[in-house]
Amino acid sequence: MLIMNENQSLSKEERILSAMQKVLTRVIKETATPPGLKHPLSEACINDMRECLVLISTRKQELAEDAGRDSSARPRYIDEPRSPGPVSVPIGEIKHKHKEPE
Repeated sequence: MLIMNENQSLSKEERILSAMQKVLTRVIKETATPPGLKHPLSEACINDMRECLVLISTRKQELAEDAGRDSSARPRYIDEPRSPGPVSVPIGEIKHKHKEPE
């Protein structure tokens, strides 16, 4: 289960941008064609959608920075460790696999 508390603290503009980003990416996924087939959308439309996604991402980063939030944050699971740093394991807990002599 993903943590959704962050969504509650987003501004109205950030929520709008997120919704627009979801819709655009859904349209892209649903109109994707297998290699070799002609895409139903024009190349100009595809490029406009790419530009929109770049603008949305850039603005979301700006708003997150202005609010003092880490803009590189990614969704995480509840049981996922908070610190991405190294994990300490006591030497006594390390078990060696012994190969039986043949």
